[in-house]
Amino acid sequence: MAEECTHNCSTCSANCSPRKPADLHEAPNALSDVKHVIGVVSGKGGVGKSLVTCMIAVLLQRKGYKVGILDADVTGPSVPKAFGVRTQVTGDENGMIPPRSATGIDIMSVNLLLEDETRPVVWRGPVIAGTVKQFWTDTIWHDIDVLLVDCPPGTGDVPLTVFQSLPLDGIVIVSSPQELVSMIVKKAANMAQMMSIPVLGLVENMSYAICPDCGKEIKIFGDSHIEKIAEDFGYDLLGRIPMDPKLAALCDRGMIELMENEYLDVAADVIERRLGLSN
Repeated sequence: MAEECTHNCSTCSANCSPRKPADLHEAPNALSDVKHVIGVVSGKGGVGKSLVTCMIAVLLQRKGYKVGILDADVTGPSVPKAFGVRTQVTGDENGMIPPRSATGIDIMSVNLLLEDETRPVVWRGPVIAGTVKQFWTDTIWHDIDVLLVDCPPGTGDVPLTVFQSLPLDGIVIVSSPQELVSMIVKKAANMAQMMSIPVLGLVENMSYAICPDCGKEIKIFGDSHIEKIAEDFGYDLLGRIPMDPKLAALCDRGMIELMENEYLDVAADVIERRLGLSN
């Protein structure tokens, strides 16, 4: 019996006919209206992927677009906390209704389904992957211009589920300055190439700290390699985010929508241009 198909014809030696891989995209909820889907990914955890997702969502909302966030990081959901959203998910036989943030960003996260947000989600990979699919198929995403998907780190089950099941228009890859992380970023970039998913650009988090006395940039993790990676792959560098105590405090207080900085303005502009968005 032939080996199970990976749906990646570029690395397959089988003589299949036709050679066009099957479309594995899941159909959205019948009442959903989502124009564009963007994944935010990282090769490893702890680099600030959820922060980048939230910041881009806020910036696109300020540009006048209707934005939603699908929190696919099921075992480490942090998006609701950053927005101060604690409203439980509601719904009926037609589907689930995602709660909204103060400025109207729709958010679906497993933490909004739990009575206790500190309760751990101890599930195996297939169950987590199925939950992410349900956040797409069973949620009514109403009139969304851009749905941002906060993916879990790595290149395993759940990121693969997002890449295969959701109609991604592109992804944003998040990194930090360490050379080890830079190597792992290349894994995420190569995965995107294997899956034929466009990369909209790279964001580097924790790029530097600002000395409160002299204002000098301090490279806590050493010299950055993000420009070289962007050049090697031909990607846009969408922005660098410093270690900003004010930004961290806003997230801790659930008030990220009040952020005042220009760290990812370029990212929002590039996404707007690449997707052909217009109000």
